[in-house]
Amino acid sequence: MGEPVIEVQNVSMKFNLSKEKVDSLKEYAIKFLKRELKYNEFWALQDVSFTLEKGDRLGILGLNGAGKSTLLKVIAGVFKPSAGSVMKKGVLAPLIELGAGFDPQYTGRENIYLYGAVLGYSRKFIDAKLQEIIDFSELEEFIDVPLKNYSSGMRARLGFAIATIVEPDILILDEILSVGDAKFRKKSEAKLMSLLERGVTVLFVSHNLEQVRRICNKALILEKGHIVQYGEAEEVIRIYEDMTK
Repeated sequence: MGEPVIEVQNVSMKFNLSKEKVDSLKEYAIKFLKRELKYNEFWALQDVSFTLEKGDRLGILGLNGAGKSTLLKVIAGVFKPSAGSVMKKGVLAPLIELGAGFDPQYTGRENIYLYGAVLGYSRKFIDAKLQEIIDFSELEEFIDVPLKNYSSGMRARLGFAIATIVEPDILILDEILSVGDAKFRKKSEAKLMSLLERGVTVLFVSHNLEQVRRICNKALILEKGHIVQYGEAEEVIRIYEDMTK
């Protein structure tokens, strides 16, 4: 047994989908006192537990609304779970909503420093990596253009270039290898493979089962927030294929 890098223990995540919009605090107080506030509780995750060791590559499968992105956000620390705990070791780079840490008013170059800082890297470190990031993203001629003028594909390429150049211990990917054109997809998958060779632990949401087969050694299936299957990737993918026929 290797050393656990991620331990997810009995994690549940509840959202309140309020049925009515309350416009002011006064209105809220009145409705609260009259007991007119109706909450529609929605459990996005329920009692999810698993452990990953260094170098594990987990594919997370499930239909839309199964809780896959919520699970990644809880592990990344974007959401605090309603119950349970998440333990992580090392530097984590979340490629969840690519460029969620970006500021659209800033240029590509400024955003590289901003996103680098969000991931916990010094200016000096980013200085040394800057050209490599620009080259990988293929955005040389747009690097001093404000991000609001970028297409979503360009933003995704920049996000991928920053997060993977910084060599994290844990990489979280949400449908990310489907961004950009075929050439960039090939390049990003090759980059991911080189990270894997160094023993990076990966959590990966994808609808592309062939990609999960190529990349992952473990997989889990989420259904309405519950884990219905967890284990060796090949076996879990087969079960998922049967479920979705």
